[in-house]
Amino acid sequence: MKNFLVLFTLLFSLNFSAQQNLEWLKLNPYQTALFSDTLKENSGLAFFENKIYTFNDSGNTSEIFEIDRTSATIKKTWKTGLKNNDWEAIATDSANFYIGDFGNNRGTRKHLTIFKIPFKDSLHLNSIQEIPFFYPQQNTFEAQNLNTDYDAEAMVVLNGKIHVFTKEWFSKGVAHYTIDPTLTENQPAQKVEYYQTDFVVTDASYFEGKLYVVGYTKKFEIYLAIFNETSPGIFFEQKAKKYYLGSTLALGQIEGIAVDKSGVYISGEEFRTRFSKSKARLYFIPMNKLPAH
Repeated sequence: MKNFLVLFTLLFSLNFSAQQNLEWLKLNPYQTALFSDTLKENSGLAFFENKIYTFNDSGNTSEIFEIDRTSATIKKTWKTGLKNNDWEAIATDSANFYIGDFGNNRGTRKHLTIFKIPFKDSLHLNSIQEIPFFYPQQNTFEAQNLNTDYDAEAMVVLNGKIHVFTKEWFSKGVAHYTIDPTLTENQPAQKVEYYQTDFVVTDASYFEGKLYVVGYTKKFEIYLAIFNETSPGIFFEQKAKKYYLGSTLALGQIEGIAVDKSGVYISGEEFRTRFSKSKARLYFIPMNKLPAH
């Protein structure tokens, strides 16, 4: 019976991988630290000048935290004084933080915005720019809890544009929109491309011609997908390399990714069910441990 179960598990795994066109990459061995309770609802990661930053999502304070790469301890806290309606993404360019206040898992929000915060040694709070936007394709704002295609938790800043990647609860794909960071009036997000991920995207990071996205399904499956940039700011023309990372029940609710030359940092917020709790964790996959992509 034991041998039969082993064989069944192996065949199931191979069949699952073939059907999903993915590789298995167990994330658990790459855990580096637990987050403190202050960051148990961390919701994104981003690099700025070789330092890594995070924040908490809705229902929490409006602070930006510099964390230690190894221990996940808070090294510095930056108070923004802004309102955290539903912060879900953080990105940077050479001079600014960008905070995406565009979480919309019920599909009812009509005021979506990105805060551009100049940064040089400290946050320049008197120069914060608010960049409001909307999805021109959205024609209903009736509550559709966890069933809307106009939620978002991921963005990068590239080539002078903000690139927002949707969290599509209904379609289980991702739409790529661009936003002009120089405009302060409410602007329509420009839809560029679409990809059927079969999971909801919760964060994105761009590094050396590749877009890295993470997310999960309602069945607690966690995935990493890596896209090649085929022309400036275009990522979805080729099939992504897709990895199954494990279960939310064990790894936490994966909400953040940041990539540099050393490797891939992934963060998860605390995840609770009636029967168990998975603490907020930080993971690091060295670049030389990532299967060829």
